[in-house]
Amino acid sequence: MTDVNDIGSADADRREGALDAIRRRLGAAFGAVGNTLAPSLCLACHNRTAAHDALCSGCWQQVTFITPPLCHRLGLPLSFGGDGPQISAAAAADPPPYDRARAAAVFDGVIRELIHGFKYADRHEVRRLLARWMSGAGTELLADAHLIVPVPMTRWRLMRRQFNQAALLAREISRLSGVPFDPFALTKTKSTPTQVGSSASQRAANVAGAFAVSRAARDRVAGRNVIVIDDVITTGATVGACARALRAAGAARIDVLAAAMVADPRRVDL
Repeated sequence: MTDVNDIGSADADRREGALDAIRRRLGAAFGAVGNTLAPSLCLACHNRTAAHDALCSGCWQQVTFITPPLCHRLGLPLSFGGDGPQISAAAAADPPPYDRARAAAVFDGVIRELIHGFKYADRHEVRRLLARWMSGAGTELLADAHLIVPVPMTRWRLMRRQFNQAALLAREISRLSGVPFDPFALTKTKSTPTQVGSSASQRAANVAGAFAVSRAARDRVAGRNVIVIDDVITTGATVGACARALRAAGAARIDVLAAAMVADPRRVDL
């Protein structure tokens, strides 16, 4: 004999299935209306695309994504790989103060335009695409990270620009990965001149001692695996200065994750 409870359970399952079907149809309908009112456009060339927050196939093909083989320490693309982690000549000659760096793509062409638009033209909509790419490039780093911190700005620079692009990316990556975001762990303690056009040695001198971990944040940093987020790694001077401050505060491991990286650090025309 059929149990009354079994009948009730089957009816509940059918009702839930019917509701799911209705939700899917409504979602598709609202999506169609949304695409009509606000069509999905390529973030670079503004041609129509199949999805929001994306590139068209032509622009996507112009992005040079950084994939293995790459330098285990600096994240630079290598021309050939081997067994186990590979270290580039640059990392062997001058090891960075952080443990590992990764970036989604080479800083050139389309991604350069996206980042410049983000930083200087309030193109904040690109943050979601960049954060997705960064999360993919930083999968290994994020796997056992405890904290995500952005490269900070001074208070006066932040007031002038009104946003910190590294913090916006860090917040989005935290949302995607579940790793906690701490925008106040690092502070910038002194203003520095613009880095555009500066040599590697000038950049290092500019940011030496420019960052610190606040006393209130030391307990949150000590013994933790921390990821520093920036938009672009050029010579590594800025993220290196951040890493030194975090190391002094007792961070166990310090990795760096960026949207893009200058493949040849001698090119500092950012």
